[in-house]
Amino acid sequence: MNPALTVVGDQLWQRIGESMDRVELRLRKAVSILESTSIPFAIVGGNAVRVWVAQVDPGAVRATNDVDILIRPEDLEQVKQVMAANGYHYRKAAGLDMFLEGKDDSVRYAIYIFLANCMVKQDDFEPNPDVEPIEYGDGIRILPLERLVRMKLNSFRLKDRVHLLDMIEVGLLDESWVAKFPKPLGDRLKSLIDNPDQ
Repeated sequence: MNPALTVVGDQLWQRIGESMDRVELRLRKAVSILESTSIPFAIVGGNAVRVWVAQVDPGAVRATNDVDILIRPEDLEQVKQVMAANGYHYRKAAGLDMFLEGKDDSVRYAIYIFLANCMVKQDDFEPNPDVEPIEYGDGIRILPLERLVRMKLNSFRLKDRVHLLDMIEVGLLDESWVAKFPKPLGDRLKSLIDNPDQ
């Protein structure tokens, strides 16, 4: 049985717009909460990639559902307290720390926490970078490009490869970047530059 399109017209576009608005609101709210503290942090993941890609070509900016925040592990307990005071619920699932606005919310709507200077998976090449130094993009703390790229090369999931390809496509990354990274990570970048359609 083939699925049918049941949501169309204005209702369809309203849903799409609301989805993008929710991500932006979630990001801005999380940033506002953490900016009110002295906790060092940086926005990473798809939202950080969007800021960098928009520097070159706003038309190449890709939508994302994720709000990913990098903090130091020693600050996690304080972040839990601050987020709880602002109505967020902490959850740990599949080894990931996250915050949800509603206890029963889907993890699709989570704010994900990544720990600086820690391995995400045992088979990662290296730990996450530190939260500092940072860059500011429209008032949002993000990692400098090289550190963000290094994090993406280290993780190298499908979404990371897509983000790296976006940065390659707009010219943020090219062959000259390969030598900036240790061989395993440099080889990953070179494979994407040489075979962008794979």
